[in-house]
Amino acid sequence: MTSEFQNDRCPCLSGDTYSECCGRFHSGAAVASTAEWLMRSRYSAFAMGDAPYLLSTWHPLVRPRTLQIDVGISWRRLDIVRTERGGMLDSEGTVEFIAHYRRDRVTRQQHEVSHFLKLDRCWYYEGALS
Repeated sequence: MTSEFQNDRCPCLSGDTYSECCGRFHSGAAVASTAEWLMRSRYSAFAMGDAPYLLSTWHPLVRPRTLQIDVGISWRRLDIVRTERGGMLDSEGTVEFIAHYRRDRVTRQQHEVSHFLKLDRCWYYEGALS
């Protein structure tokens, strides 16, 4: 991402600046150490329009070939509801979240329970659980 956003508050609402938080993952300077941090960084990538990061953090077996980010959506807030496993010593984890967004002047929510897998010390988004 461009340097103009580096000192802004991170979209994931961690309280840190973008560069200290998800920006370091988006730039490749660091990798998410937990499933929750990967979830936060993916939310921020949607908010920042970073499709390459989203694709690179999707599990290779389920990754789409392309991704078009809907520019009509304004991401407003991320609430982490719960996490199960997904820690630094785990190989899989689950994160339940609610992502608040605005589209066509209407505020909406995406409520999802997501599954993550760790391969070679890197976390990947596998998909939503039914």
